[in-house]
Amino acid sequence: MMELQPLADRLVVEPLEKDVETFAGGELVLPDTAKEKPQQGKVLAVGPGARDEQGNRVPMDIAVGDTVIFAKYAGTSFKTDDGKDVLLMKESDILAILA
Repeated sequence: MMELQPLADRLVVEPLEKDVETFAGGELVLPDTAKEKPQQGKVLAVGPGARDEQGNRVPMDIAVGDTVIFAKYAGTSFKTDDGKDVLLMKESDILAILA
């Protein structure tokens, strides 16, 4: 994967997608067009943090390797050189860190 270094309070997230949906009657494989956009992902890179009014860095609450839940339509989709889809988003788009 190409090296992506997000700026300020931005981060790079790899969406985690479910390949198979399970229902009472069994499993169903949905085409990409019918799938809901994923809302969980793994953090691949984080920026240094935003600056406060005095110009000091505010450290990020999220670290590389965290699994996060993010807003449904958050971020900007980007395809890496190796074909992997990642999202570039602001820290404020993160709703929770999964423990």
